[in-house]
Order: sequence, then structure tokens, then C-alpha cells
Amino acid sequence: MQESGKRRRFIAGAVCPRCGEMDRIVVDLDTDRRECVACSFSEARPAAVDTRRVGAGVELPTRVTRGAARRVETPAQPVTLIDEIKPRD
Repeated sequence: MQESGKRRRFIAGAVCPRCGEMDRIVVDLDTDRRECVACSFSEARPAAVDTRRVGAGVELPTRVTRGAARRVETPAQPVTLIDEIKPRD
């Protein structure tokens, strides 16, 4: 896997999805692929979030920011306050 001139970096704390080993994942900076040096697992790196869109006021989609989550509104209900009933002597 290692060729002369190939630029690779280890990813600290990364766990291999195939073998479960920690700190064995390297990223090839030229091809943008991640590989496990323990079991030879290899895949393309996940796509990064387009930060230009996020910076323009667009929120990242999460379960909290979904439109349906914002539409739920609890209806107002009146509250009646009463005095505590005192026992008779």
C-alpha cells in the first residue's frame, strides 16, 4: 500500500468499521481515501459539508431543526390558582 511519495496521515481516535481497531486508520491525502493498516479496509472518505452554504444562514439538517419539529406548538391552557383549604378546629 505504501509507495514512495505517497502522502498519508493517521487519524487519531478513529476506529476501523471492519476490524474495530483504534488508531489504525490512515487517510491518503492524494486520493482522499481512508484505509486501515491492520485489516486493509479501504473506502472513499465521506463528503464534507459545504461550509459556504452553512455560512449563508442555512442550518445543518438535524432532528431538532427539521420543519416538523418547529411546527409543534403546545396549546395554551388557563391556570386557576386556589387558596389552600385550612382544616377547621
